[in-house]
Amino acid sequence: MEQMHQGHEGHEGHEGHEGHQHHGHAHGAGGPVSWGMAARATLHCLTGCAIGEVLGMIIGTALGWGNVQTMILAIVLAFFFGYALTLRGVLAAGVDLRTAIRVALAADTLSIAVMELIDNGVIALWPGAMDAHLSEPLFWIVLAIALAAAFVITTPVNKWMIGRGKGHAVVHRYHH
Repeated sequence: MEQMHQGHEGHEGHEGHEGHQHHGHAHGAGGPVSWGMAARATLHCLTGCAIGEVLGMIIGTALGWGNVQTMILAIVLAFFFGYALTLRGVLAAGVDLRTAIRVALAADTLSIAVMELIDNGVIALWPGAMDAHLSEPLFWIVLAIALAAAFVITTPVNKWMIGRGKGHAVVHRYHH
């Protein structure tokens, strides 16, 4: 792990690493994690989830699909875009595709799963939300509330995972 840490002098000020302490180990090897770092990891997942959710709902609506089919598509696309955002960053660090895919799966799977469970649970349980159309304010209001709830609930999950060297801690090992 020490080899992965070489070349990181001055890395503390790098975007997304403010306040990250180096103790002679690679990023994400465990230890104290700030709420800010956990929030940034969660926002990263939330971005991919939101893109996938909205795109899935637009496609499902345009094709005249029912709620279940549209929700499944939205969830699949949320995972796809969540992983794609991580892949983009890891591949930019010069990692081969196979390793980058493994890193994305390790970094994002639990975070996206929790986020999707909360997000879709709020939408499914909110009266009238499943029947609201994209042109109705109710759709967008409930989606915003659902994504906010997913963020609030997923952030502690990401903090816990990063503190144990899992989740987005895996991605940080490839930042240069």
